[in-house]
Amino acid sequence: MKILIFGPKARYDLYMPEFVKDLPVETVFCSRESDLQAAKDHPEAEAIFADAITPVGREMMDALPNLKLIHSEGVAFNAIDTAAAREKGVFVCNNKGCNAVSVAEHTLMLMLMALRHGVTGHNAVRAGEQIQFKERVMASSAPELGEQIVGLIGLGDIGMATAQLLRPFGCQLRYYTAHRRPPETEAELGITYLPLEELAAQCDILSLHCAVNSQTTRMVNEEFLSRVKPGAILVNTARGQLVDNLAVRQALIDGRLGGIAMDTFDPEPTPADHPLVDLPPEAAGRAVCSPHLGGITGGSFRRAHRNMWTNLQLVLEGKRPNFIVNGL
Repeated sequence: MKILIFGPKARYDLYMPEFVKDLPVETVFCSRESDLQAAKDHPEAEAIFADAITPVGREMMDALPNLKLIHSEGVAFNAIDTAAAREKGVFVCNNKGCNAVSVAEHTLMLMLMALRHGVTGHNAVRAGEQIQFKERVMASSAPELGEQIVGLIGLGDIGMATAQLLRPFGCQLRYYTAHRRPPETEAELGITYLPLEELAAQCDILSLHCAVNSQTTRMVNEEFLSRVKPGAILVNTARGQLVDNLAVRQALIDGRLGGIAMDTFDPEPTPADHPLVDLPPEAAGRAVCSPHLGGITGGSFRRAHRNMWTNLQLVLEGKRPNFIVNGL
C-alpha cells in the first residue's frame, strides 16, 4: 500500500513504531504546497497521513481512486473534507485523546502566564526594570489562579484533562458543552454546568476546548464578548477559527477582555501583522502568544503515530480503524 504523508520525514522516522517495518507499505513524503500535485503523481496511493492544517479536499480525493484512509496526524480534522470522504467510502480518522495531557499542561501554563505577568515580567527584568515592575504589581492586587472562576468551553478529552489539572489549585470550575456530561462526571471533576451566556458572564478565565464546526466557528464574536465578565482572560488552545480576530482585538484594546493567551491562530502559519499579534502598546502587554505548541510533546506524538499506523494496519487487514470521524 502506498501512503502519501504530508509532514516531515524526520518526524515520522522519530516516532514510527517498531511494528511498521513489517507492514507492506511504501511511504511518499510530500510538501503541504504540493498536495494536489502529489495526488496526481501517485494516483495508486491508498492512504493519506496529514498534519492537522494540511487541506485534504474533494479534488485530491478524486485524483486517488483507490483511497481507503485519510488520517489526521493530530486531533483536529477540520481541514479534511469529511463529507466528500464519506461519499467516497473513505475512512477519516483522528488521534482522539493523544494530546489531552499535553494541551492541558499548556493551557495551565498560559493561564498562569496571563495572570502572573509571565511575558511582561520577563521583559522588565531583561530591561533592568525589575524593582519598578515589582512595585507596580504589588500595588495592583494581582490575583491567584485559585481565586479565579474558570470556565471551560468544551469538555472533551482535553477539557477534562484541564479540569483535572486545575482542581488542586482550588479554582471554581464551570463548563459549557453542547451535550451536558453525566452527573458522575461532573462530580468526579468538581465542575458545574452553565449555559454559555451565564458562563461568559460569571467566569474570570474562559478557556476554549471545542472542535471547529458550523456551530462553533467564530463563536467568540462581538455578541459573545459583550456578555463576558469585564476583565476576563480568554485562553485558546483549541483552534483559531473559534474566534473572530477583529472582535477579540477590539475587546482587548477596549479593556472588555483583561487579557488573551493564544496558542492557536487563524490563519496558520500566522503572519507578524495578525490582528491578535500586532497589537497597540496599551494592549500588547496583556497578550500572551504561543506558536501552537499545546500538543507538541514526545508523548503525544508517540501516542498519535502508534494510533495512525495501527489504523493503517487494520485497514490493510480489511477491518474498521479506530476513531472514525466522518460517520462511516
